[in-house]
Amino acid sequence: MAKGDDSILKKRNKKIRKRLSGKTDKTSVSAKIAAVIAAKKRRKAGKRRICEGMCFSLPSLDDPFNDRRGKTEFKTKEEPEKKKPFQKEKALPVKRKSAPSGKGAVRQSISHKLNQRTGNDDANNKSHSEKDNEISDFPSKFVFWCLTAIENALRHDDAYTDGEGNSFFLNSWGLEFSKCFPTGKDLMDTDGTFATTEQIAWMVSAAADTFVRKEKQDVSIETPFLLFLVPSEKKAAQVRTVCKPLKSLGIHTVSIHPGASLDHQIHGLKSCEPEFLIATPERLLELVSKKAIDISGVSMLVIDGLNAICNAGHADAMKSIKKLISGNPSLVVFNDSFNHTSIPVVRHLLTRPICRISIDNSIVSLSSCIVQSVQSLDILCQFWSSQNHNSNLLYILRKDVNCTKLVKALESMGCSTSLDSGAANINNSAVDSKRKLVTMIDLEDISTADIGMYDVIVLPSFVPSMDTYEHILTNMARQSVNGVLHGFLTKSDTELAGPLISILEQCKQEVPETLQDLHQASNMLED
Repeated sequence: MAKGDDSILKKRNKKIRKRLSGKTDKTSVSAKIAAVIAAKKRRKAGKRRICEGMCFSLPSLDDPFNDRRGKTEFKTKEEPEKKKPFQKEKALPVKRKSAPSGKGAVRQSISHKLNQRTGNDDANNKSHSEKDNEISDFPSKFVFWCLTAIENALRHDDAYTDGEGNSFFLNSWGLEFSKCFPTGKDLMDTDGTFATTEQIAWMVSAAADTFVRKEKQDVSIETPFLLFLVPSEKKAAQVRTVCKPLKSLGIHTVSIHPGASLDHQIHGLKSCEPEFLIATPERLLELVSKKAIDISGVSMLVIDGLNAICNAGHADAMKSIKKLISGNPSLVVFNDSFNHTSIPVVRHLLTRPICRISIDNSIVSLSSCIVQSVQSLDILCQFWSSQNHNSNLLYILRKDVNCTKLVKALESMGCSTSLDSGAANINNSAVDSKRKLVTMIDLEDISTADIGMYDVIVLPSFVPSMDTYEHILTNMARQSVNGVLHGFLTKSDTELAGPLISILEQCKQEVPETLQDLHQASNMLED
């Protein structure tokens, strides 16, 4: 290297060292300030640490559980499908849809966000109509969303103290309701109480979920979707408190009762189109007569406190309301009493197959709406001639009792007998299509037989023990409110008269005089 080149290189290196040293002197900062500058650069670049993300990001509809901690979800580009040779592309028609607005837009946006959160590829491939018709996806995420909103609001306002510390999701009645509601059958609560806060929350959440599903199918609903009948203003306020948190999800609720002026309620109904309507029967009929509200398109009807409504003299009003509703709405009935006087009203309302919901396994609860007819053996032949035999009638026979007279009486009325297990002195007749079939079963097979499908059961010879009687009473007519248990007693059954009277009194059923006389006779024999 020449001497001149070496001097030039030295001068260049000297300038570089001088520039670097001068820059360091000017920008030298403390470690604390350098950390702040570095954090600011990371925030601008979107490379925050997890702790920083928790501090600066909030949950949103796109990320309600803050799983991504404020980070956007990047999607990779999908590879375009390869075109087949010699195939022309078909122009697809473009469908433009106006953006939804109002409370319907709130429900659609929420349901849209929930669908995005599922991440289920198989569900996304299905059409909306097929997905909404499925009953296996109940309770859906929207139901849990509603339950969470209701529970948080009630606990925040100190309006919920009955089940303090227990979540709505763990309510035993709600879990049973989630199994029965998707079947499409009418529901009857047999606990003999009014609906609790948890039960109301489950019902209104299910109604909100069904309403949103129908809106996604573009089904126009111009009338209230849910009608909640209550016996008093106090009960209406309780239900209104539970439904109020659903307003943020686009579900509006209106309560009408005699506690407010009629003109005020008419004005309120004209200015609002509620999805849920809470009403007492008498005030609702007044508003319907003035054409202030239309309930013909109600899809779900809940009756809370049926016996209290009947005792207030509004049983006919409930029947009239049921007639005003066109179609077959889903019914949920809470009968707050086991009194046999309310059974005719229950049978008038619930005409379809039902599901019984109960968290009380007592004999009174399980035998709700089953009429127990206890008669003497002397009028058995008269009963045979007057009974309309159908497929829901079952005779339970005993091997130790001669049943030949019974078979002959049934055959003389044009019936064919069918016995599943062999019984003494019984010959099965050939089943003729033109003759009515009467089903019989041996008493020894009662523990393994499915008697829940039979509405009417006849005991020509009374059972030898009350445990067997309770088993029949609590397992028959599981899908109907038309259950009747006929029992015929003789003088040899005097020992069972006392326990039988006790069961009838517990179930609040009438005790016939013949049974009382039989019980008195048994007491005289003991004395």
